[in-house]
Amino acid sequence: MAKFRREDALDYHSQGRPGKIEVIPTKPYSTQRDLTLAYSPGVAEPCLEIEKNPEDAYKYTAKGNLVAVISNGTAVLGLGDIGALASKPVMEGKGLLFKIFADIDVFDIEIDTKNIDEFVQTVKNIAPTFGGINLEDIKAPECFEIERRLKEELDIPLMHDDQHGTAIISAAGLINAIELSGKKMSDVKLVINGAGASANSCAKMYIAVGVKKENITMLDSKGVIHVGRTDLDQYKQFFASTNTKINTLQEAIKGADVFVGLSKGNILNQDMVRSMNKNCVVFALANPTPEISYEEAIAARPDIIVATGRSDNPNQVNNVLGFPFIFRGALDVRANTINEEMKLAATRAIAELTKEPVPDYVNLAYGSKNLSFGPDYIIPKPIDNRLISAVSSAVAKAAIDSGVAKYKITDWEAYKTSLENRLGKDNKLMRSLANKAKNNPKRVVFTEADTYKILKAAQLVRDEGIAKPILLGNKDKINTIAAENSIDLSDMAIIDPIFEDESKRKEFGDLLWQKRQRRGLTQYDAIKLMRDRNYYGAMMVETGMADAMISGLTRKYGQPIKPALEIIGVQKGISKVAGLYMMVTKKGPYFFADTTMNANPTAEELADIAVLTANTVAQYNIKPRIAMLSYSNFGSSEGEVPSKVAKAVQLLHKNYPGLIVDGDVQANFAVNNSLLKEQFPFSTLVDKDVNTFIFPNLAAGNIAYKLMQELGGAEAIGPVLMGLNKPVHVLQLGSSVREIVNMVIISVVDAQNNK
Repeated sequence: MAKFRREDALDYHSQGRPGKIEVIPTKPYSTQRDLTLAYSPGVAEPCLEIEKNPEDAYKYTAKGNLVAVISNGTAVLGLGDIGALASKPVMEGKGLLFKIFADIDVFDIEIDTKNIDEFVQTVKNIAPTFGGINLEDIKAPECFEIERRLKEELDIPLMHDDQHGTAIISAAGLINAIELSGKKMSDVKLVINGAGASANSCAKMYIAVGVKKENITMLDSKGVIHVGRTDLDQYKQFFASTNTKINTLQEAIKGADVFVGLSKGNILNQDMVRSMNKNCVVFALANPTPEISYEEAIAARPDIIVATGRSDNPNQVNNVLGFPFIFRGALDVRANTINEEMKLAATRAIAELTKEPVPDYVNLAYGSKNLSFGPDYIIPKPIDNRLISAVSSAVAKAAIDSGVAKYKITDWEAYKTSLENRLGKDNKLMRSLANKAKNNPKRVVFTEADTYKILKAAQLVRDEGIAKPILLGNKDKINTIAAENSIDLSDMAIIDPIFEDESKRKEFGDLLWQKRQRRGLTQYDAIKLMRDRNYYGAMMVETGMADAMISGLTRKYGQPIKPALEIIGVQKGISKVAGLYMMVTKKGPYFFADTTMNANPTAEELADIAVLTANTVAQYNIKPRIAMLSYSNFGSSEGEVPSKVAKAVQLLHKNYPGLIVDGDVQANFAVNNSLLKEQFPFSTLVDKDVNTFIFPNLAAGNIAYKLMQELGGAEAIGPVLMGLNKPVHVLQLGSSVREIVNMVIISVVDAQNNK
């Protein structure tokens, strides 16, 4: 589970534009004509069409892709009844998840009432705005009545995710866990600790997948729910056991096959787990502290299958595996409800997806060579891009088959393709790389540790488990900055090269002298250079005291590079190092090189830069498709630039025949495949989505990435320094904390690959 500090969370929500979501226009609005069409008088025409045919609202408005996330804040996870307004950050967060996982737009609605009638009436009154409604964080038993009434009275898909989300995901895990245990669903004895909205829905879903109702024992805070109790509401009475002789969890769990915890942490002990049947299943889903920790449960017995709600354990039961894709499928067929058939279809689709071969990018992100169906993999990982097509299409089909869909899909392959293309890859690349870094964090030395940004970034990557920071600088100054800004430096090594043990400086200096003694460097000067943090840091990497180095926040770009070149050196066969930027967009990541190093490379150097870039992109588990850019198209103009680019392409085609690369080509043809195919059908880039761009000189590359960053809204990650024997990355002057963290992630992944 990711660690964070109170200040970090508050900064995340408040810095820049407050909150986490915004509304972005989808139509042109720059001219008077655009505004006339957008509003008065042009807007009257679609209004009249919708008046005649209400279904046209899906044609002329955003209704079909708009979901309301609605709450009164009475049961916010981990916080309880905090009220409508205080729940708004949570609802905005839910909206963000809808968008990034399923491309669904969201308005969050916080209703300030605990009265069921008022709540229901408010939702009914605003329902025409939306294509679907996600109820969130409403306490039981009111949530049952609210959902029931709204489903009866509205004709759009509606779901209380707290009830059904955990039920759908955990039921998928249960299907797979029981299969692995070699048992039959109809035979298993199941204990549920917790009797709230989620527990109620989970129990019903387990019955839907084959568990017998009489084999379920449910407990609330007072013990086993049985027919002898007189304090049960109608929802608990439904699951009341006929066995009135047991009352405690210890009694109930003895001889059980499955335990599902939806209650509070640390209420299940190892002795209770040992009392369960052979090949038992434990879903300890309390968050952030499970009913029993994964480690304790595994230690209790070797035949157990364990799931929790935590991201740092195998088999995380995470609602994000379900709700975005369930609503995606429901919206796409204009379902008038989310019925049991659709929820069950989602459950089975998630369970089945787990049994399919896991994509390389998922293995990469989780530091595994071969994730596969088994005790530690009974549920897919949230970053699995196949979820949107697998779950959404299953839900859409179930809606059509059960008669609740107003729109029927006939070409399912085309629909699945449209789902896969809907999101692009935006920041999934960095999430994937961050996960990979966490699986094997490396030692990263920061040469400018006497600055707030570096110390803040170091704390973040340490807390997140991304890297093990080593700080270079004046210890008193570092500790003062940390104290003034409440930055925790515990477990971080702090080294001051100026006052460090003289023998270490001499050792490093002698090594440098051996490398540079025939290049004009004296032994005295070599030892003296070790007072410079960039030289000292580079030598730490070279000698294995650190795995990667970060510098450049307060110095000109070239200053940290010289020590790295002199000490670490370039890779064999590489003439020059080069700089790469990742430009993260909604369409996916694009890679720009050279953007920082070589002012006017030759054809041979351009070819080297292309090879370096291709190797780097491939390390991120992305197949490089390279356009060598120019101001001409395949010789349409003469000049130094087209000539050297064309020569570089010839060298690449000759020496690297498997590389997807072509040029010289103009940027618009490189990114517009239809245009390229129409005018230059012979190009090897036809029908290839170009993702990597090699610029003919430094000016072009540097200008392009900065324009794309500022005007195109892309996030620039870099510069990644390519070609050195070991990872050294140089920040842009004045980089933000986020940018520093991204570079640390890149450095750690590079160090992993270097090993």
